[in-house]
Amino acid sequence: MTHRSDPDLLVLHALRLKGFAEPPAVAEATGVHEDGVHQRLATFQERALVKRREGKVSGFLLLPAGRDHHAALLDDDRTAARCDDVVEAAYAAFLVHNETFKQLCTDWQLGPGDPDAIAGRLTAFHPEVAAVVDELAGAMARFGPYGDRLADAADRFAGGDPTALARPLARSYHDVWMELHEDFLVTLRRERSASDGY
Repeated sequence: MTHRSDPDLLVLHALRLKGFAEPPAVAEATGVHEDGVHQRLATFQERALVKRREGKVSGFLLLPAGRDHHAALLDDDRTAARCDDVVEAAYAAFLVHNETFKQLCTDWQLGPGDPDAIAGRLTAFHPEVAAVVDELAGAMARFGPYGDRLADAADRFAGGDPTALARPLARSYHDVWMELHEDFLVTLRRERSASDGY
């Protein structure tokens, strides 16, 4: 049976993974309707769990009390889900693909290369990753949006958008990949090590 996380956790978790984010990005990452995201962020702000940062890059971020509240909710969620073995297996499979993806990004960034060839490699690579995410989402629904977000980035890159593979803060495949990687580490209470790659 698929475990479904509380929307409060989902919104706080998105901020924990992203560092800061606007409501539309939180909605995309969580599957929580944007109106619900706005309502929860307003409530969290009143409770001094989050604050809004203004500037060139603006968005909501967790305050120390918000980080503590998120950690408590996440612990409760893990206990309720009873999916640690599934997450561990998915993470092991993710790491197998991590080196391939790192090389793909390196080849693209160092260029000059054939964009069509890089897009072909990403198109061939993506279904293997999607299978890992889909299986994980079958156990814990909160991982489900990663599948759509990765597919969207892959489609945009194949369609000619050069920012969709590796540009930071561009909803790129790399952005989503890094967020998923961090999600594994946070969920499993692991520190990043040499075996985790970047």
